[in-house]
Amino acid sequence: MKKIRIGSGAGYAGDRIEPAVELMEKGNLDYIIFECLAERTVAIGQQDKEKDPSKGYNQLLDYRMEKILPLMAKNKVKVITNMGAANPVSAAERTCEIARKLGVGGLKIACVTGDDITEELDKYENEKVLEDGTLLKEKKDVLISANVYMGAEGITKALKEGANLVITGRVSDPALTIGPLVYEFGWNIDDNPDQMGQAVLAGHLLECAGQVTGGYFADPGYKDVPDLWKLGFPLLEIDETGAFTVTKVEGSGGLVSVDTCKEQMIYEIHNPEAYLTPDATADFSKVTFRQVGENQVRAEHATTHGRPETLKVSVGYKDCFIGEGEISYGGSNCMARAELAAEILEKRIALTGIELEEYRTDFIGCNSLYRDTISKEIGSGTPCEVRLRAAGRTKDRKNAVLLANEVEALYTNGPAGGGGAVKRVSEVVSVCSIFVPRDDVTQKIRYFEV
Repeated sequence: MKKIRIGSGAGYAGDRIEPAVELMEKGNLDYIIFECLAERTVAIGQQDKEKDPSKGYNQLLDYRMEKILPLMAKNKVKVITNMGAANPVSAAERTCEIARKLGVGGLKIACVTGDDITEELDKYENEKVLEDGTLLKEKKDVLISANVYMGAEGITKALKEGANLVITGRVSDPALTIGPLVYEFGWNIDDNPDQMGQAVLAGHLLECAGQVTGGYFADPGYKDVPDLWKLGFPLLEIDETGAFTVTKVEGSGGLVSVDTCKEQMIYEIHNPEAYLTPDATADFSKVTFRQVGENQVRAEHATTHGRPETLKVSVGYKDCFIGEGEISYGGSNCMARAELAAEILEKRIALTGIELEEYRTDFIGCNSLYRDTISKEIGSGTPCEVRLRAAGRTKDRKNAVLLANEVEALYTNGPAGGGGAVKRVSEVVSVCSIFVPRDDVTQKIRYFEV
């Protein structure tokens, strides 16, 4: 029975490279995916592209390609990645330059585009924004980008046409895995609903890389994970029935267990019976995981119920500015001094007329995560040190700067013993979502050869 081995080389834009290298050297892989896009990543990439038309792709592309291109050639591993972000074409061109510099040949690089509909947003101005119910046109003056979550069609077609490295912009996270599986096994949503469900599940388990091998899972004494300092990334072996086994390279750190797989399966899904992706509406409600060996988990029984008629669009826009600052107090009476500092800030904001849309203070180490209610219930008494953080949301940079400066001024104008003051001002790029008809989106492929 035909089997395919796929590894995960990245779970976010800035992920480590060593586990990917380990997989490509020792994992006996057919494919490796690099999933590098979070919700805001493309919008931020679009801003980079506006400053420099040759940029906008993943900032670690050079670093990663220098490591993996020689291994691609040596071990015949095909690479699928969304490192193209806001500029897949430039990412492909840059990859060609790196390959030539390294003397790596035999590459057919496919650049999959079609997700960027920023220039077409006017036709969707009356669409409702998913998050707040407003019309998209209300954000018209602050829009940065609009990228459709595309499916795996372009990836599959590129592989059929001989590509061994596929670079995309915005596609759904599971699509990076679905693409090669559909190519290898010939599955489709009408004839193979169960296999397509397994393909979505496989992609969903791989998309966050180390999370299914014990990252974001460990809790000492409750959920112990060995050797997190050398965490290995996952790979899976899948056959033509769609059933697969999740594992990792022998000797690498981490853990593959039923529990790590369960936690990743329910990560970021709204409805286990109807997980909407461009390629399928997946049903994970009857999925089973079985431990079949050390760091080996068998996954079965996902299915699908058709696919959505609309596709989600991630719309990036300039939202606000945040001014913030922090300062620490330690030793006797430190909490009272931090509280006095917070009181001073509130009165200074009123006195100087700093205009804020939202303002909050946190005492880091006491209530910054859980606020006051739960902190008082589980608190362990008077702290021996505390760090005050103050942050405000504004519509302009000027007021954000004024607030940050007030925190820093506590050094010489506030309670005794303040130290380690820092301040920062940042422009916030937010994202909202609309839906567009599937037929409005056309995937395009451009090839580069080295």
